[in-house]
Amino acid sequence: MPTLTGEILDPLMRDNPSGPRITYYDDATGERIELSTVTLANWAAKTANLLRDELGADPSTTVAVLLPAHWQTSAVLLGVWWIGAQVTLTGPADVALCTADRLPEAEEAVGMGEIAVLSLDPFGKPVADLPVGITDYATAVRAQGDQIVPERVPGPALGGRAVDEVLAEARAHAATLGLSGADRVLSTHGWATPEDLVRNLVAIFASGASLVQVANEDASTRERRVQTEKVTRIL
Repeated sequence: MPTLTGEILDPLMRDNPSGPRITYYDDATGERIELSTVTLANWAAKTANLLRDELGADPSTTVAVLLPAHWQTSAVLLGVWWIGAQVTLTGPADVALCTADRLPEAEEAVGMGEIAVLSLDPFGKPVADLPVGITDYATAVRAQGDQIVPERVPGPALGGRAVDEVLAEARAHAATLGLSGADRVLSTHGWATPEDLVRNLVAIFASGASLVQVANEDASTRERRVQTEKVTRIL
């Protein structure tokens, strides 16, 4: 049984491995990061290995992803799904990945479970002064391999729904929007609910399109960004 990540990434790796897959902007900081399909897959594999080998996750595990719409979050999600584990955007959960400001929420979600904290720093800086027993994602993920053996019998993918259900919803939404692999989609929408996540991330990747994700958008930059990034659709 394929994982959700395999269903998404395998066609992209065949069709356009070196093309841009996600381009992330934060207009508040001036940050711009672009990942090809190969690079995104490598980050996802490193995350999957971290989850599996160091945080003890497997297909029976529920992982709380308490993160904003960000390029690193996309790698985290794909990593969770590659090992067949289930994503929740709240809790309860067995493992949590979060930002430092959401650490109390993560601790409440997992109880005695494992937690990894992301700085989301573009240069991979660790989070300072983490409590004992909390994993710093940026430090730990560097040591992981960038290849992964996918889970052969994945569990539910999102909100108790199986891989095929989530994938079918994503593809149906992409079809409604008329998305294809020729599209480059600009979005300022979040991924805070399962519906948001499926519509604003999974559907885009499942259609073969690439994503330009913008945080804290300065509206005056949109027209130029649409031109420079060759955006074909705006969500």
